Amino acid sequence: MKQTAVACSNIAFIKFFGKKDEMLRIPMNSSISMNLKNATSTTTVEFSEEVHTDSINMTDREKERIVTHLDRIRKIAKISLKAKVVTENNFPKGSGIASSASGFAALTVAATKALDLNLSEKELGMLSRVASGSACRSIPTGFVKWEKGTKNDDSYAFSLYPPSYWNLKDAVVIVDRNQKPISTSKAHGLSCTSPFLSKRFEGMDEKIKECEGALAKKDFERLGELIESEALNMHAVMMTAHPSIFYFRPGSISVMETVWKLRKEGIQAYFTLDAGPTVHVIYEGKEEDRILPVLKKLESAKEIIVSEVGEGAKIISDHLF
Repeated sequence: MKQTAVACSNIAFIKFFGKKDEMLRIPMNSSISMNLKNATSTTTVEFSEEVHTDSINMTDREKERIVTHLDRIRKIAKISLKAKVVTENNFPKGSGIASSASGFAALTVAATKALDLNLSEKELGMLSRVASGSACRSIPTGFVKWEKGTKNDDSYAFSLYPPSYWNLKDAVVIVDRNQKPISTSKAHGLSCTSPFLSKRFEGMDEKIKECEGALAKKDFERLGELIESEALNMHAVMMTAHPSIFYFRPGSISVMETVWKLRKEGIQAYFTLDAGPTVHVIYEGKEEDRILPVLKKLESAKEIIVSEVGEGAKIISDHLF
């Protein structure tokens, strides 16, 4: 009863920020994202009678969330077997690259498969969503939409386009390898204290339609304008929460200013950030030779992970133990 799964992290073009239902992690608005091929979590899960307590290679806080999720899956399978769980990320955790999204997507797929649960993609997404909202977007492939819904069974993610649809790239510029001081979950909770949160949701449905339209037409300029303003919008809400949440570092601002400078020079690149200091520079593959050398020269760039559009979560044959 052992399986290993790999799942991509994802970068949201239109962000999930604010929840209608904290327990079920039903969002206030729909969101659109892109899976990142080179930012992944790999998880092996083994259920065994020889394991007397869940063994997990994570911190205490992370262990608690994982055990809770294993309990959900055990309840569905109607078993009480304990599990050994080993997870590896190929990118720094807690820096704004959605490690919980890829981590819980991989955990959900590996654990359910180990228990021979025959769940659909939609069911896997809904199950992973309850553990970590954006994890549902790492279950389907390529470019993904998470429909906000109103209850558990209509809040789910699905693929809009496969990875081959559009050669977009994400240069993930890590400016700080330290774990961020305020978790994304806590930031969601504090968002309701911002006077700008309600304003953020005005016109959100129209923004989603515009993003879908830009993807359908492969209109990179319009897509870029949307994702950049959307990121700044979300961070404005966090900055005006009480207490204020400020994820930007001097290096973050340096990367953003560099992207603006590139555009003034006629090079099409746009940035976005999730809840953290890491800056995602989005561009079409044909522009890579003009963009990457500039980013690599930045003193603020501690590490750059260049990623194409990634696939959905899946089972692999190589186990971690």
